[in-house]
Amino acid sequence: MNTYQILVEYVGTNFVGWQIQKNGLSIQEVIQKALKKIIKKKIVIFGSGRTDSGVHALAQSAHFKTNYDIKDRQKFVKSLNFFLSKYCVSILDIKKRKKNFHARYSAKKRQYKYIIINRISSLSLEKNRAWNIRKKLNISKMKSGLKLLKGKKDFSTFRASSCNANSPIKTINKASIKKIGDNRLEIIFVSQSFLQQQVRSMVGCIKLLGENKWTLRKFKKIIEAKSRSGCAPVAPPCGLYLDKVNY
Repeated sequence: MNTYQILVEYVGTNFVGWQIQKNGLSIQEVIQKALKKIIKKKIVIFGSGRTDSGVHALAQSAHFKTNYDIKDRQKFVKSLNFFLSKYCVSILDIKKRKKNFHARYSAKKRQYKYIIINRISSLSLEKNRAWNIRKKLNISKMKSGLKLLKGKKDFSTFRASSCNANSPIKTINKASIKKIGDNRLEIIFVSQSFLQQQVRSMVGCIKLLGENKWTLRKFKKIIEAKSRSGCAPVAPPCGLYLDKVNY
């Protein structure tokens, strides 16, 4: 039995998310169907994480097991992408891994990127690919807020009610923001794992800091309260990207 890892790029706008669901089309489903057309057997793939509906990926990691021997990886990737071309899903690479490799459980760090376009004008080229915030943002204050999120702590404030993680305690290794050009902001979060909707919940709070609707003191109290009721409205999925997964 062979174990293969694939790196996947996708636009999540028209999908219900990564995971197969009854209420719509998922990224997992279209890739499994494409694999079946080539391998001629049902294949189940396992992703490094379950991105929500509308969330994108620059390099989602997944793996599958099969008796099929992929001799020409480049040709195999081209064939997969032929069947996936109409879905805005692309296979970037495929690698053979040791039999105990698992896309989710073997991951050491995951990096998410959240993109904000801070301008008055609505989005055309980046519609559904970023969060358009029209009010001018205080980036210095947002940086200070992100510092409060770093380290090991209880992130219950940012945990979705439907989250099934065993513990709300996570370690944020990196939480930063940078400005690119006149109006593009990129917020980066790095951790071994995240709670359901944690990144979007944190970005929603950072946005209120940037708009000067919250003080840093209030934000700190909200984190320490460990109560979901204190969290800001969750940032929309359109600005969120699974950037990369390290093993």
